[in-house]
Amino acid sequence: MGKKRSGGGLTTTQQAAKFLGVSVLSGAVLAGLALPAAGVLGLAAKGSVEGFDEIPANMKAPPLSERTTILDVKGNEIAKVYSRDRTVVGLADISPYMQKAIVAIEDARFYEHGAIDLKGVLRAVNKNAQSGGVSEGASTLTQQYVKNVFIEEAGNDSGKFAAATEQSIGRKIKELKYAIQVEKELGKKRILQNYLNITFFGQQAYGVEAAAQRYFSKSAKDLNLEQSALLAGIVQSPSRYDPVNDPQEATERRNTVLGRMAEVKDVTSAQAAAAQKKPLGLKISRPKNGCITAVDGAGFFCDYVRQVFLSDPVFGKTSKARAKRWNQGGLTIRTTLDPRAQDSVQKSIKAHVYQSDTVATAVTLIEPGSGKVLGMGQSRPYGFGENETQINLSADKKMGGSAYGFQTGSTFKPITAAAALEKGKKPTQRYSSPYQMDYPSPVSTCSGSWRNDDHDPETVQNENRDEVGPYRMQEATAKSVNTYFVQLISDIGICPVTELANKMGVHPASGDKLPQSPSITLGSANMSPLIMANAYATFANRGVYCSPVFIDSITGPGGKKLKVPQSTCSQAMSKKTADTINTLLRGVVEDGTGRKAGLSSRASAGKTGTTDNRKAAWFVGYTPNLAGAVWVGGPGERDVEMKNITIGGVHHEKVFGADIPGPIWKDAMSGALEGKPAPGFKTVHIANPDKEKKPDNKGDDRDDNKPDKRNKPGRSGGDNGNSSNSGDNPWPDIDIPDILGGGDGGGNGGRGNDGDRSNGGWPDWR
Repeated sequence: MGKKRSGGGLTTTQQAAKFLGVSVLSGAVLAGLALPAAGVLGLAAKGSVEGFDEIPANMKAPPLSERTTILDVKGNEIAKVYSRDRTVVGLADISPYMQKAIVAIEDARFYEHGAIDLKGVLRAVNKNAQSGGVSEGASTLTQQYVKNVFIEEAGNDSGKFAAATEQSIGRKIKELKYAIQVEKELGKKRILQNYLNITFFGQQAYGVEAAAQRYFSKSAKDLNLEQSALLAGIVQSPSRYDPVNDPQEATERRNTVLGRMAEVKDVTSAQAAAAQKKPLGLKISRPKNGCITAVDGAGFFCDYVRQVFLSDPVFGKTSKARAKRWNQGGLTIRTTLDPRAQDSVQKSIKAHVYQSDTVATAVTLIEPGSGKVLGMGQSRPYGFGENETQINLSADKKMGGSAYGFQTGSTFKPITAAAALEKGKKPTQRYSSPYQMDYPSPVSTCSGSWRNDDHDPETVQNENRDEVGPYRMQEATAKSVNTYFVQLISDIGICPVTELANKMGVHPASGDKLPQSPSITLGSANMSPLIMANAYATFANRGVYCSPVFIDSITGPGGKKLKVPQSTCSQAMSKKTADTINTLLRGVVEDGTGRKAGLSSRASAGKTGTTDNRKAAWFVGYTPNLAGAVWVGGPGERDVEMKNITIGGVHHEKVFGADIPGPIWKDAMSGALEGKPAPGFKTVHIANPDKEKKPDNKGDDRDDNKPDKRNKPGRSGGDNGNSSNSGDNPWPDIDIPDILGGGDGGGNGGRGNDGDRSNGGWPDWR
């Protein structure tokens, strides 16, 4: 056989060796290569027998990358994500037609030869010599499987992929040796199963199950004869035989496969001929990959789950290891997302802020005591189109959020109040609280002191000129009196405030440290809605902070449970301090700036926030069993001054935390809490030395004091949208803060007169 010559003056043995990409060694037999008795090839990598022997004996096949399915807490699917769309199935779940078709067209003697089919090599050599080109290959299914393993192991590493696909002697010799090992260890059926699961079928489909779903919207076990032949034909060249983009070429290839199946007696000639006459019968299912396909507006929640996986060491010691594990997929991730809460968030957003508005809103709901994030949404959907974004407006920068976050305005004031209480201040603490004042100086910090500029001092003022003290903590909180809280932080120092904030998980969205400046009490630091919602959950949880969590459980391939991050909880402040803050903030939603956000059917507490020039407006609030933060402002990195602006189809002369974020929060919370228990707060009695009222001491969750009757609202309602047509107080037995005023004829009682006044860049709005 070795002396027979055909085209080019080479012996058939030499042609076979050339076809395999190896050289011939006269009289040498490659050690360990068990070839058929029909003939022996002397082969060596780069002319050396030792090259073959040096190849490691064991090939470690990586886990096949598969789809990962992300579920909500009830088990409903949120989205599927994958680097390669694949679902691994056993031979029992693959149509017999499919098994026969792939063997017939790719390796008809698969069940007869060993790892290498010498007859196939010689046949291919002769046919290629006759055609003058490469018309037939000679790699067995086992060899093809090994090559695919190398490609799978390369993943997204371009260097490894090039090495796995290069046309080199070394790569082919390595492939041959591993093929021998695979044949010995796995056997024919397992090799066929693995091959059908690993190979690429075009159109983003890896493995026969994904291919069956992509082209025919059915499972691989249900493929008929002609469908199986079509898929088997694609494997040789997925781009050339793509039935979606070139149906004619795909049809011809399918019919070739059917003819081959008849030739090897897998089907009769009549069956093949009948199948060849049928149309392709495609029923395409477009791939739905990634968080962009998430249901119920949960795209950003889905992406946050991905960010958690890629950043938490529990999923791998290095970022590279975590990314590799994520790309392998095959996971079922059950998250903390509550479908009722998420649906309520989305409905509330759509009712108040349109996707097309110049501003956006973001909402996050979290469960006090567990840290579980139950809902997360925003008015700008996850996507790449007009008025869509990939920036998670609820998250910190490192977790996919904006670069800086958003100033929180007066929603930071309760943290200052809590720090003061922890330092021994009483809720009856009184300050002069003038309408306008210079920032006191010096003020102690964690490392020294902050000093105002003697020549050009920074000043702070209240919302309107009628807000003149003295005030005590309860009324100052309800009315959000800026000068009171500046005096309070100047009294206790900045360090106790930032230290408590850190214990509550509060940090700038950029990842920087909290600034050591008294303006922090007015919300000068940029935060994310998630951080603020969780901080207020600490108040609801009677001072116990619990870190936020998004993942409930993860199941890997084969049902193996993976370790997931757990919420860690710690006492950030005393219960008494938390109970006192709950009492103060319940007053805000009952009688203060947050009155529009109050929940009528259950105890609630919260705080409004509006920043300088109205570039951001907030409402952050909670019940004992749910906390939430709502932000409204310019999306992404773009600031928008919310004056004379239409949002959600409603025109606003000036935007406040109470008139857009407040109602969004109320609607989102109401739907999320529907049907759930309505516990009360444990509140404290706060004495009013100026006007003491007898406490009822009934032990319920009511606030025992109302703010005094210092001011009356204006005519048409400002921040809280009072619709009264009269300047008289419609609630004569309680105080309505002058923040309610400011409409036509509101005189000095309304926000509108001085609300847009800037004070040296300090965010001083409520």
